[in-house]
Amino acid sequence: MPTLDRASQFAEIALGHVTREYPNKLDHVLAGQADLQAPRALHPIFYGSFDWHSCVHAYWLLARLLRRHPGLKQADRIRQLFGEAFTPDHVATELAYLGRPMTETFERPYGWAWLLMLVGELALLPTEEASHWSAAMQPLARAFSQRFVSFLQKATYPVRTGMHSSSAFAITLALAYARTSGDSVLAEALSVAARLWYSADVDCQAWEPGAEDFLSATLMEAECMRHVLPAEEFGAWFARFLPRLHQSEPNSLFQPARVADRSDGRIAHLDGLNFTRSWCWNNLASGLAPSDARWQIMRDAARRHLEASLPHVSGDYMGEHWLATFAWLALEAAQAA
Repeated sequence: MPTLDRASQFAEIALGHVTREYPNKLDHVLAGQADLQAPRALHPIFYGSFDWHSCVHAYWLLARLLRRHPGLKQADRIRQLFGEAFTPDHVATELAYLGRPMTETFERPYGWAWLLMLVGELALLPTEEASHWSAAMQPLARAFSQRFVSFLQKATYPVRTGMHSSSAFAITLALAYARTSGDSVLAEALSVAARLWYSADVDCQAWEPGAEDFLSATLMEAECMRHVLPAEEFGAWFARFLPRLHQSEPNSLFQPARVADRSDGRIAHLDGLNFTRSWCWNNLASGLAPSDARWQIMRDAARRHLEASLPHVSGDYMGEHWLATFAWLALEAAQAA
């Protein structure tokens, strides 16, 4: 469960890498020699945590922990960090990066969705200083919202994967932001795309996990549709999508992934898969009655997946720079169960 002690542990992990500039994996197109710049020069806010998107959701995690546990012993450090990071000048530089040539696909769609989630979380912090952070970040939120809408207008097909390009994962996060922030244009575009892409899906075979998955392509699609469809309509869709769930089939969805080498950055993704499955199973079960034969099966699967990877949130930087975010999502869903 996400206790204060667990929150403090995760805050310490995130604070340990959110401003750690190296090692760094840039998503950066070089148009000339002048573009050879250090991560912090290119991204004065999101230069840490190994890559841009992990840095974004590390900030989200810190904001979430600060809101959920305002008495956190790291609270003053988090507030100081936010005050130094979320300034108009820094935001202007991050925004200017998006205006560079050949940045149309920069961090699409995973980083886009997490940036929106971060700005949405900042807006929920109930302090005057947080309102300044949120206001400073609004130009970035507007930019990524507009990019999302423009992209969805031309995206003929979804990306069905357990990696960063997953359409279902990005829609799920961005839709949460759009609804809480009142961004009706984005909310409509996301909902229309999800219905178009997923409404007719039946009897999912769940060919997962892949060797480098950190998302469940199957369960993320279901979680996405849970957010898009009204409850009754979703119930009927879900029954068609996983018609043998009451028999614990497809079996692959119920067995935690085995992580053979946590120093391998791609194989370490599988710990994230376990957390994401746990998060999804508990969320999906939340709409069922305990008397439903599927309810206990889903709860048990969520517990097994969480227990398999929770001891490994830290220890090797290949997982440590990002796993706590997904572990926290899983823990919150377990608490709400």
